[in-house]
Amino acid sequence: MTSTLDGLALHGGTPVRTRPFPVATEAAGRTFGEEESAAVLEVLAGGRLNALGGSHVAGLESDMARLHGVGHAVACSSGTAALHMAIGALDPDPGDEVVTTPVTDFGTIIAILAQNAVPVFADVDPLTGNLSPESVRRCLSPRTRAVVAVHLLGAPAPVVELADIAHRHGVPLIEDCAQALLTEPAPGRLAGTVGDIGCFSLQQYKHITCGDGGLAITDDPALARRLRLFGDKGRPRDTAARTHLSFGMNYRMTELQGAVAKVQLGRLRGVVERRRRAAHRLVESLRGLPGITLPAEDGHSFWSFPLVLDPSLAGGTNLRWAAALRAEGILAEGRLLDHPAYASPVLANGRVYGNSAFPLSSPPSRKDWTYAPGLCPAAERLLATTLLVLFWNEHYTDADVDDISTAVRKVHTALT
Repeated sequence: MTSTLDGLALHGGTPVRTRPFPVATEAAGRTFGEEESAAVLEVLAGGRLNALGGSHVAGLESDMARLHGVGHAVACSSGTAALHMAIGALDPDPGDEVVTTPVTDFGTIIAILAQNAVPVFADVDPLTGNLSPESVRRCLSPRTRAVVAVHLLGAPAPVVELADIAHRHGVPLIEDCAQALLTEPAPGRLAGTVGDIGCFSLQQYKHITCGDGGLAITDDPALARRLRLFGDKGRPRDTAARTHLSFGMNYRMTELQGAVAKVQLGRLRGVVERRRRAAHRLVESLRGLPGITLPAEDGHSFWSFPLVLDPSLAGGTNLRWAAALRAEGILAEGRLLDHPAYASPVLANGRVYGNSAFPLSSPPSRKDWTYAPGLCPAAERLLATTLLVLFWNEHYTDADVDDISTAVRKVHTALT
């Protein structure tokens, strides 16, 4: 009798898909048009490529603030820069603590370490990868200076509850929305507006892009001024003084970036609507497969399409599934990250600055910090075993989605 495994492309069978999918690094997977070209040419014709005195970055900031219903948006050079500006605006003392997730790009952690603060890792929900409020509560201490929540893959983190926990403890909540433009964590609320500061990325792979770039938003005018100061070497551009009021970086966005990003922001709603529509089609087609948890659609902006596997029912781990799907021609990843953020060598070895353990040592921290395996069991299992990520794009057609569905069902049948 022939095994069902023999039909898998991984074992010599015919793949479901041979045509390439649209991807974010190629024109077919991006939403660019004549407007972006015209905006760039306008900047070049004017001769002013930096934002000081220009109109495009300022216009982008106004549009971003208006879209989110907040008073202030500050543009910068990257999403990591936006996060660093946010931590810098809070001005933690060396050794102060910032509670965050281990399931995130290391840019989230860099922003904390760069201000000599200590990242404290709370565990995550095993089905979404977003912070567990109860775990965050257990991580708070008298040295906690902020909580940073990440909306992973476009799925809304429980920021309403997290904001309540943070504010009861007397600290702000920062939302890392790099993958979550137009994500809705609560009815009528966009990601980035529930916490005290929201941070966004315009990097190549994000919903909209200017290659690299970032934005931070807030409704607090004092925080907005500190964000601007930190991103511009502490120089107060709202006065004529040629001085530096505080420590800061040069994270200014250029007019070229701002020109593209401003046009892209106008396309955002359509981009997210198309991603959601395609995701809904896939969700409906995959319902009822044993061992596979589909993403909840409410509020999701689908930067990627996650599947969470129960290996005992789905016939294997995320790595086995990803290999099988890739052989079928589907863009799938079994390792969103190689390991939780705390297992990165820079933290595992305790060497952030030279050969010292600063700021993870006491002093300046309240204890000597180490990050051992098993610190966040749900995060470790999610990354190593259960989380399978399907690449997603606003240009997926119904036929593209149906190919993905066919491949997932084919692999499920073969492995189970």
